[in-house]
Amino acid sequence: MFPGGILMIRRINAAVILTLVFVFATSVFAQSLPVTGKVQLRKSDGTMVPLAGAVVQPFQTDAKGAAPSDKTDKKGQFSFAGLRVGATYVLSVSGPGAAPTYLPNVKPGNDNLSITLDEGDGQKFTEAEVRAAIAGGNRTAVAAQSSAEPSADQKKAAADRAKLEAEYAVKKTEVEGKNVIIQKALEDGNAAYEAKNYDAAIAKYDEGIAADPAFAGSAPVFLNNKGTALRERAVILYNQNVKTTDATAKLAAFKKVRQDFANAVDSFDNSLKVSKGAAAGDVPDPKIAEAAKMNALRGAKETFRLMAATEQVDDTKTPLAQLLIPEYIAVETDTAKKDEAKLILADVYRVAGDSQNAILAYRQVLEASPGNIDAMAGLGLSLVNLGYVNNDKTQLQEGANVLQKFASAAPDTNKYKADALGLIENLKNEQNVVPQKAAPARKRN
Repeated sequence: MFPGGILMIRRINAAVILTLVFVFATSVFAQSLPVTGKVQLRKSDGTMVPLAGAVVQPFQTDAKGAAPSDKTDKKGQFSFAGLRVGATYVLSVSGPGAAPTYLPNVKPGNDNLSITLDEGDGQKFTEAEVRAAIAGGNRTAVAAQSSAEPSADQKKAAADRAKLEAEYAVKKTEVEGKNVIIQKALEDGNAAYEAKNYDAAIAKYDEGIAADPAFAGSAPVFLNNKGTALRERAVILYNQNVKTTDATAKLAAFKKVRQDFANAVDSFDNSLKVSKGAAAGDVPDPKIAEAAKMNALRGAKETFRLMAATEQVDDTKTPLAQLLIPEYIAVETDTAKKDEAKLILADVYRVAGDSQNAILAYRQVLEASPGNIDAMAGLGLSLVNLGYVNNDKTQLQEGANVLQKFASAAPDTNKYKADALGLIENLKNEQNVVPQKAAPARKRN
C-alpha cells in the first residue's frame, strides 16, 4: 500500500470522524425547554379552585411519542423540565372529581399555562381517544378548554419560543448541510489517498476543514489527514528527483518538497490548536480528543524527521520544531522514542544551519547515550561548521576529535562516514588540526 522511499508512512485513521459528526448533530438537535402551568377545577357554583393530584400527560402530535406525565401539587401547579424543541404536544389532563380535558398545540417553552376542568367522575382519556379527538376536530368529545386571553407573560413566552424555534431551524439546516459536506469530503479524500492521488486528497480534506474550521469533532481529523497526505506527497517527489542529473529540475522539485513538509507541519500544528481550544461538548469522549492531539504530535515529529533525513528543512519551521517536539517528548511513554525525538530536533537544527542549538541538542543526546553514532556525527559536523564560521580553532579541534571517534565506530555504510573522513583530511591540510585521542582516565591511588 505504500510507495518505496525513505520511509513508509502510516495510514490515515479515517473512522473517528464519522462518530464525531453524529455526536455534534445530536448535541445541537437535543435542545429542550420547560413547560409549566396550573390546573383549576370549576365547581358547579362557578367558583375556581386549584386542583391537586391532577395528572398531566404530554403526547407529541407531530410524531408518535409521549413524555413522562406530571402530577399537580397542592396549588394545582405542574412542570415539565424539558420537552424537545421543535416538537408540538397535546396535554391530556384528568383529576379526582373532574371531567377530563386536553390542551393542544403546546410548544416547549410555554409557561404559566392555565387549564380548567369541570366537575366530573374523575375519568381519564386514553392516548388513542385524545389523538382521535384532535384528528377529527371533535372538540365536543372532550370537556371545553379555557378560552381566556393569554397574559402578557404568556405572549412574551410565545414570542421567545417562536424566535428560538426559528434559530433552531436555521441551526438545524446549517448543521445538516455541514455534516453532508464533512462526510462526503472524508469519503472522497480517503478514496483519493488510497489511490495515491494526493492532490485530490488534500483538496477534499481542505473542503472538510472549511466546512467547520473550529469544530474539534472534525477539523483535527481533517488537518491530521491533510498533514499526512502532504508528507506522503513530499516523500514521493523527493524520491523521484533525488538522483536526477538535471540541476534545474532537481532544485524546483526540492523547493516543492520543502513547501509540502512545511505545510504538513502547519497542518499538524493547527490540528493541535483546534483540539486544545475545543468548546465544551464538541468532543464528549476525552479519549477521542487525546487521540487527535497525539496523532498531531506524532505526525509533526515524523515530518520533522523526514525534513532532516532528506535535508529539506524550511528554516522558518524550526521554531515549531522547538515547540512541538518537546511537547511530543513530554507525552510519549516509550523511552527509545523520546530519545529518537531528541535526535530529530538536533538534526533539524543542524540542517537548518543553526549550529549553536544543534550542538546543545546533540550534547543532550550523548549525555544519555554516549555511544549514539548519529549524535556523534551531528555534533562533529556542527562543531566544525561553527568553528569555520567563528574561525575558532578550539571548536575545530573538538569537531575533529568527535568526527574521528564517530568514523572509528560507524560502519562504512553510514551516510555520514565519507563526509566525516573528508572533513578530517581538510582540517589536517587546511587548518593543521589533527584529531586527538581522549586522554585515558587516571587511576586513583
